[in-house]
Order: sequence, then C-alpha cells, then structure tokens
Amino acid sequence: MNAAAPASALARRPLPDIVAQTLAARFGDRFTTSAGVREHHGRDESPFPPEPPDAVVFAHTTEEVAEVARLCNEHAVPLIPYGAGSSLEGHLLAVAGGISLDLSQMNRVLAVHAEDLTATVQTGVLRKQLNQEIKDTGLFFPIDPGADASIGGMSATRASGTNAVRYGTMRENVLALTVVTADGRVIRTGTHARKSSAGYDLTRLFVGSEGTLGIITEVTVRLYPQPEAISAAVCAFPSMGDAVRATIETIQLGVPVARVEFVDALAIRAINRHDNMTMAETPHLFFEFHGTEAGVREQAETVQQIAAEHGGQGFEWATRPEDRSRLWNARHTAFFAMLQLKPGCKSVTTDVCVPISRLAECVTETERDLNASALPCPIVGHVGDGNFHVAILVDPANREEMAEAEAINRRIVERALAMGGTCTGEHGVGLHKKAFLVQEHGEDALDLMRAIKDALDPNHILNPGKIFSASR
Repeated sequence: MNAAAPASALARRPLPDIVAQTLAARFGDRFTTSAGVREHHGRDESPFPPEPPDAVVFAHTTEEVAEVARLCNEHAVPLIPYGAGSSLEGHLLAVAGGISLDLSQMNRVLAVHAEDLTATVQTGVLRKQLNQEIKDTGLFFPIDPGADASIGGMSATRASGTNAVRYGTMRENVLALTVVTADGRVIRTGTHARKSSAGYDLTRLFVGSEGTLGIITEVTVRLYPQPEAISAAVCAFPSMGDAVRATIETIQLGVPVARVEFVDALAIRAINRHDNMTMAETPHLFFEFHGTEAGVREQAETVQQIAAEHGGQGFEWATRPEDRSRLWNARHTAFFAMLQLKPGCKSVTTDVCVPISRLAECVTETERDLNASALPCPIVGHVGDGNFHVAILVDPANREEMAEAEAINRRIVERALAMGGTCTGEHGVGLHKKAFLVQEHGEDALDLMRAIKDALDPNHILNPGKIFSASR
C-alpha cells in the first residue's frame, strides 16, 4: 500500500443534482459544498491524502439522519458518518465521493439513570463532555482512547484505551443503540437491562462496524462509581522486555490495576520535549490504581515489588489530582508529541494486540525490527491487555519512506497474527488494515461479513471501501 492507494480504490461520480437540491432545500445552511468544509471532512490523522466528500450535511436528530439515508439510498450516493475526526486508519475519507454526514451537533446527554449505572447520549457527545455532565452523580464513564472522541465514533470503532485492562472496551460497555439503516429505517437494539437472551445480538453487530452497516445516532452506556481512592505511579526500566515482563506478572497475579501503559525510550524523549518533563529516556510504565484507600495502597505496593524484581527504578507516586492529570496528559498527548520528532511528518500507525503470554516476545522482536530502520518508530501501548501501538513517522510524499513504513507495519501485523493476536486492537480496519483480514479470519468468515453487508446495505452506500472490498 502507498499513500495514493485510497484515491483509486473506488470510482467517484458527481453528486446528482436532485440530491444536492433536495438537501439544500431541507437543511439550508446545514448543507454545504464549501471547499473548506469539504476538505476538513475529507482528512483524518492517517497518512492518506485527503479525500473530500462532494457535500456535507450537519444533522441534529435521528429523524434527519433517516431522511438523508433514504435520499442517498434512493440515488445510490455514498454516505460517510463523521464524528470527531480523530480516526487513524482512513475511516472518514470519501474514497467514492458522496455525502459526509456530520453528527457532531447531535451532542445532548439524553438521560442519566444513576441508580441503574447507565446513561443514554446522542452520538456526537464527546467522552470528556459526558464525564463533565455526570460528575455530580458520583459516576464516570471509563473508556478513554486518549483523543476526545465522540461516543458514537467510539462505538463504531469498538474503541478501548488506557482503562481497558480493568473496565473493558466499548464492546462490554454499550448496552443499547439507536441505529439508522441504509434505507432509512430506525431500529433500536438492546435494552437498559444488564443482560438478555432475546434474539440475535444486534448491538454487538453494529459496535465495531465502522459505519458500514448502519449509522449510530444514540448510545446507552454503562457507568461506574467513582473510586474512593486513586493513585498513579511511573517507573523506569532498563529495557522494553523488562517493562513488559513486569506487566505480564502483574496481570497474571490478578492485581486489579486500572491502567498499565508502556512508553518506550524514544516516546519518552518526545514527551519530555513536548511537555517540559524530565523523565529518564528509558522505557517506562505508567500505572493507575482504583479502589479503597487500603486496596489502592496494597495494589501499589505489590506492583512496586514486581517492578523492582524486573529492574524497575524510580517508582514515583502521583496521588494529588493535579499531579495525576499532568502525568496522564503527557501520555494522552504522546501521539502529537511523537509527531514532533520529525516535523512535518505523518504517522503510519499500527496497533496490534496479542495474548498477554506472548506480549514480551512480540514487543522484543518488534524492537529489533524497528532498530534496523532509519525511520523514527516510537512505541506506546495499553500493555495491560496485550495491545501496543507503533507510530512509524514518514514523509507521506516520499515513496521510499512509505514503502518502508508499510513493510514494517506488515511484519508487525504478521508477527501478531502468528502469535494468536489481531491486526488491530482498537483503531479499527478502515482503509489501512483490509489486506490482513483474510489472514486473520479466513475467506469463509469474510464472505459471511460481506453477506451481512449485502443484506443490510445492498446498494453499498454506507462508508464504502472500508473494512473490505465489496467482492473478492
């Protein structure tokens, strides 16, 4: 794959006049063909060149989304849902033209049922916004992918993040959805109950479908009580293998850590520069512990002992909220900090996940691979659940660099698959990981996925070109 791959992936055709005229009459200034707005909606954080849509519609309600879907389906116009624009895998690119349906203004928290530990939100609600609005209830929403992504987008990509080792991913934390189908029907999946055996699990079908099967407009999520006590710590290690082995032992001993984040030496260098920090430029683990005062203290003491047995040094505590925030803000801004290692670059980002028993082997072999490259390739990861990310920094206009980056990505992914892992732990497939799905799932499974796509979206208008091609 090279930087120009999406441009020729699917044939584009002009937006039919009847569609443009109908949407302009219905939505007024919430329908636009402005070049600047289209350009904004045709780019993300991936290394792919922009692929702007033909027009953008800003929706406010589920009924409006259904109207747009019915019109696009009638005229076979591609329809690409757009949330916060933070995709790393080209999910938002209008490779076949069409309409970008911006859902960011559907941003109301519709209901909070504190006694049931649930909240129902419109798709465009951002995760930080949700936590801000429920903070007085004593509850919080734990899924934290780093970026301030929308709840709908996080559902569509089956996101996870730093807290997944304790609280799970969006797969475990979405209870119900409102979804608009390709032909404009509005369906509701799931209930507010914690479990059900009634029929096919449509909620799980749409969670992770990347906008290719339906458009998520409302989400009911699980909430959790704010822990009585929270503490964080950071610890330096002599090598990547030592840090990962400490993580593995922590998880296998059943220590209920909330977060275990790995940051390699190159990423630490980037963070130090970006956030004016002075951490030793060696691999580090970032920890966070949730629970009672006594429980948090016991967890931390156990982890500190494990870390020391694996060469960990300088175990530093952060118990004050402002200190914890500074520590985790540095981790969350690591992606943008790493981009500054090569000004003007883009990142070819991969995020494999392997069984925890194979994590040290996978990371160590990956490190050897990266050391052989002249490209900067920092590593960070949610290693508590076997997931790590490599940011391969390239000039997207340099064909040699792009080819080397894709070769590195391929070796990392194939290594993870050979170890019983997956080609993407949380970023999703989008445009970038399509080539690996046969190796991971097999042709028969992909044929079944295509059959589901054909059944739910026979005209293939929903986010075309993503996850897999329409046919072999």
